[in-house]
Amino acid sequence: MVEAAVILVAGIGSRLRPITDTRPKALAPVGDETILGRAVRLLLDFGISRLVLATGYREDAVRAAVSGLPCEVVFCPNPRFDSTQNSVSLALCREAVAGRSFFKLDGDVVFDPELLTRIAAPTAELSCGVDSRRKLDAEAMKVVVEGTSIRRFGKDVSLEESHGESIGIERISASASGKLFDALDERIAAGVTNLYYEDVYSQRSSRGEMVAEVADVSGLRWTEVDTFEDLESARRMFTLPSA
Repeated sequence: MVEAAVILVAGIGSRLRPITDTRPKALAPVGDETILGRAVRLLLDFGISRLVLATGYREDAVRAAVSGLPCEVVFCPNPRFDSTQNSVSLALCREAVAGRSFFKLDGDVVFDPELLTRIAAPTAELSCGVDSRRKLDAEAMKVVVEGTSIRRFGKDVSLEESHGESIGIERISASASGKLFDALDERIAAGVTNLYYEDVYSQRSSRGEMVAEVADVSGLRWTEVDTFEDLESARRMFTLPSA
């Protein structure tokens, strides 16, 4: 049972200025909801009872946006959000999800509700939403797969090696949570603060220290929003009545 979710909403989203002059990009509007508002609604519909928000830029706007939710909400601010990568923001959520299985979501992903069901289904320690049909580019977080197991994550994975794109939504089991946060803390203690969390997934899975499995989300609607072109694509994709 997945009972918690961590959403990473610390970043500035500078490519979406002026929308992000007063709010993080997770609060950019898509249809009649914001990116964050849609994600939270779908998580609550799934049964999530604890929502953890890794904040940074304009936390005040995030707090205002989620006030009054019918679930427990925990804020985990990253005071170095403008000089560190998302592995640091995730590491700061350790105590908020201790002993729990949880979803981890990038705060700029717009998605169909069925994604959560598919990602929750595998029994591996780490279940990652992967789209094997999406057209890939150099910026995509690609995965190398053996059977159903993910052996490597990376933007530097070649298109020939790649099985597909990791979409930025995962489910971490309660038993794997400690191992993941230990790995994150180890790198940060060594002064390495420029890693993506996928870099840490990759290190652990390639050594056999964590089992990462593909949750195939091919064919479902989802998109990451980094630019105005992405935002327009998301709006086109989700202009039909919300699922």
